[in-house]
Formats: sequence, structure tokens, C-alpha cells
Amino acid sequence: MDVATVFREHGAFVHRILRRLGVHPADVDDALQEVFVVVHRRLPEFDRDASMRPWVYGISVRVASRARRRRWSSREVGAEEAPEPIDPTTPMDSVAAKQASEVLSVILDQIDDEKRAVYVLHELEELSVPEVAKVLGCPVQTAYSRLRAAQVAVADAVRRYRMREGI
Repeated sequence: MDVATVFREHGAFVHRILRRLGVHPADVDDALQEVFVVVHRRLPEFDRDASMRPWVYGISVRVASRARRRRWSSREVGAEEAPEPIDPTTPMDSVAAKQASEVLSVILDQIDDEKRAVYVLHELEELSVPEVAKVLGCPVQTAYSRLRAAQVAVADAVRRYRMREGI
């Protein structure tokens, strides 16, 4: 398998996951390129019997973390911080989806990187916890622990948001 095939099969997934992991919209294309540069460099080391998606995701997590640190250290914040809108079928759906996406993005930004990665992989990308542990290179129990802590943090943040908004 070559890097072009990996990109065709996993490029959209990596793009989506970089956004979900908090990479600024202006930085996503650069981060996507960085992921596939790493894939190209490390492809000869990849175990052909293993699943490609978790391996690519693990690389994406590390690249996303570096991209967020670079953005944070440069203190470049602006109006374009809001996530890109989702394209649902009606204008009302569009507004609701955009608001939900923005709220989730703000909530996930409050969770540390390790818990956020586990939460995104399990809850949003629907990987099993053992798969998450393998991707992140941590024990399964650690992944469960991080997932539970992230779920509590997200639930608390949603509860605070609803109280503040009167929902």
C-alpha cells in the first residue's frame, strides 16, 4: 500500500478528526499534510496485519496536539475560531447544528488532550475502548478511566451550559 492509497481511503477521516481534536480551521490543511508526511515516512514500519485506521488516527492525535500548541503559543485567536457549519437539509437544522457544533467544540477545548482524544475516538468516531487504547498506546484500563473522566467533564459542561442558557 502506498501513501496515495492511504490518503484516498483515510483523508476525509483525518480531516474530520483534526477538526474534532481542536485544530483551528485555518490550520487543518497544514495538519492534514503533516499527518500524511508522517504516514509516508513511517509506512514501511507499519504492520500490514494491523488495521490502518487506528494507526493513522494515532498519528493524527499527535499532529493535532502539536498544531493546537503552535496556535496557542502564537496566541492567534480571532473570529474564525468557530467551527465550520454542517450542511443539513433545512435552515433551522443548519442553525441548530452550527450551535451544537460550536458548543461541543468549546466543551472539548476544556478537556485535557489525553481525555479529549479518548472521548473523540470512542464517542464521536465510535472506536471500541480497546481500539482506542491501542491507537493511543495506553493500557485499556487507562483508556476506560480517561473516557469516564471525559464523559463526566462533558456532562458537567453541558449541564452548566443548559443552566446558563435556560434550556
